[in-house]
Amino acid sequence: MDRINEPAAVASKNRALLPLLVLVTLALVCILLPFYGAIMWGAIIALLFAPVYRRLRLRLKGRSTQAALLTLLLVLVILILPFAVLTAALAQEAAQVYQRLQSGELNPSQYFRGVFNALPDWLTALLDRVGLVDFAALQRRLSAALAQGSQFLATQALGIGQFTFEFVTSLFITLYLAFYLIRDGDSVARAMRDAVPLAPEHKKELISKFNTVIRATVKGNLLVAVIQGALGGLAFWVLGVGGALLWAALMAFLSLLPSIGAGLVWVPVAIYFFVTGAIWQAVALCAWGVLVIGLIDNLLRPILVGKDTRLPDYVVMITTLGGMVVFGINGFVIGPAIAAMFLAVWHIYIATRNGGKRH
Repeated sequence: MDRINEPAAVASKNRALLPLLVLVTLALVCILLPFYGAIMWGAIIALLFAPVYRRLRLRLKGRSTQAALLTLLLVLVILILPFAVLTAALAQEAAQVYQRLQSGELNPSQYFRGVFNALPDWLTALLDRVGLVDFAALQRRLSAALAQGSQFLATQALGIGQFTFEFVTSLFITLYLAFYLIRDGDSVARAMRDAVPLAPEHKKELISKFNTVIRATVKGNLLVAVIQGALGGLAFWVLGVGGALLWAALMAFLSLLPSIGAGLVWVPVAIYFFVTGAIWQAVALCAWGVLVIGLIDNLLRPILVGKDTRLPDYVVMITTLGGMVVFGINGFVIGPAIAAMFLAVWHIYIATRNGGKRH
């Protein structure tokens, strides 16, 4: 009789364990939430540099700790140090732009005034009819927005450039976690696979999809952003546009958005050149923007991102933008990853419902 009741007792204990499991998991998430960005980037670094670690471990005859330390040193040299140097330079330039805005030396209202005065009469009359010719109010709002934006950028970049406590803490957590995930990543991944209550083939599909999307999104988007930002900054420097490094950083950031990113910066500058009579500069910038910067986006992004993730460009753009709205800068990774996992889970669900038949 006792043996008959054993399965029921085990099932009852399992049911009681599930709420406790959910509770402690939520508690752990709450504790780690303030550092979710650092934890995420530590995991991404471990994922991206896992092949390097494996090669080093073979060369070092299986010495895992030494191989992980060398891999982490490579991360510092390739990623962290260049980022810190660039951010420090960006902080100085952003602070200078803010000071010039405050002193009146740099007057963005002249740009808008020049554009407005250069408009044809019919367009001015049209704007007048729809109530959009209150130039003074528009000028005040735009000038205030630019001043606030440059001040915010200067403050944030300067904080990173001076290695504030928060930044140092996040960087330490990222590198500390990356070291252990690089060294022990296989065992961690195996434990996570064992914990997921899915069929082995479904686990394999989800993990493969997740790894592919993360690698493609980070490597592809960051590479495209760096190249487009560098090309845009070079064009601005050659054409004599002030704050070329600042504009390059802004273009690199906006380039995380497919198709439209960098154009949000260089197109208004080209328009300004046109309306102020700098025709050859306008033509040169348009040609450079369309034929070089735009070509990088059209050629490299589908190869580096879309081809591996198998996500349409419009899905990548919408989920990238939505992810950045919800999660900040980290959203350019989280958004497409959630979209890819959404599609993969639905694919598994449909295949399971249809008796394992794949379409």
